[in-house]
Amino acid sequence: MSGLSLRVTEDRFPVDGAFTISRGSRTEIRVVTVELQDGDHVGRGECVPYARYGESIEGVIDLIRSLESDLRNGLDRTVLQSRMPAGAARCGIDCALWDLESKQTGTPAWQLAGLEAPAALNTAFTLSLAAPEAMRQAAAKNAHRPLLKIKLGSDGDLARIEAVRAGAPHATLIVDANEGWTIEQYLDLAPRLVDLGVALIEQPLPDHADGVLADVERVLPVCADESCHDRHSLDAIRGKYDVINIKIDKTGGLTEAIALKNAALAAGLDIMVGCMLGTSLAMAPAFLLAQGARYVDLDGPLLLAKDRPVRFDYDGSLMHPPSRALWG
Repeated sequence: MSGLSLRVTEDRFPVDGAFTISRGSRTEIRVVTVELQDGDHVGRGECVPYARYGESIEGVIDLIRSLESDLRNGLDRTVLQSRMPAGAARCGIDCALWDLESKQTGTPAWQLAGLEAPAALNTAFTLSLAAPEAMRQAAAKNAHRPLLKIKLGSDGDLARIEAVRAGAPHATLIVDANEGWTIEQYLDLAPRLVDLGVALIEQPLPDHADGVLADVERVLPVCADESCHDRHSLDAIRGKYDVINIKIDKTGGLTEAIALKNAALAAGLDIMVGCMLGTSLAMAPAFLLAQGARYVDLDGPLLLAKDRPVRFDYDGSLMHPPSRALWG
């Protein structure tokens, strides 16, 4: 893939209302779009810089542009893995390279990756952190969805889940504390959440304080998010978590995400495939990865007021395989 030209831009998309977690609230998202062109074909990727990991829009764009001459001189996905650390910048380039190769060869990205042909998947739908009554109303509005993901991480979390359960009595619930709990809160709340039909909690403790999870009975299965980025994370989380949340922005693209998924399954971990709050372009490579995952959380476009012109087809929470005009 020599002679590639690079175009990288910041794009903004409005959120449908507001998206709130324990760290704050947003009414728009800022993403970085990477385009690689060989003259006849254009490959695209999207990445979402995340301040929690020390990333910014400007820093990620600068990091991507730092490889412009390497891309002109034939940098490929394999070499990219050692040239740039895991994170948003590598994700944008990696996914654009997958898309470009798919267009150059006329071969679907799933086939290039040695994966099975993708089938439709049900995604979780996320309810923002809010007062219990507001969350009950949001749950009732989305009670038809089979899987709801509930943002928690502050005082009153039990009341929030009780309210959500009242609003959506039949949905499977998973909760995400975004590092907002202590171990004492987990031990107190976990049995009660199990009684309320919660199936999983994502990252209850800060990643620097999660060692205690290895020493307690995890009656409510625990999923690593901030504690798991790529394969280098697996040794550190061994014995502390039951599931890992793989996000291509954390792994640095689809290439490492596939390797992480295979290594995690071999280690006996269950898989969630999640996303940052992004557009359909970011969901497309993750959709390939999500085939066969126990939990799928690729609802980013459902939370936006405006998406890309070419987008995913959602039937409620059911995601249909994307068109190749979108990606791959």
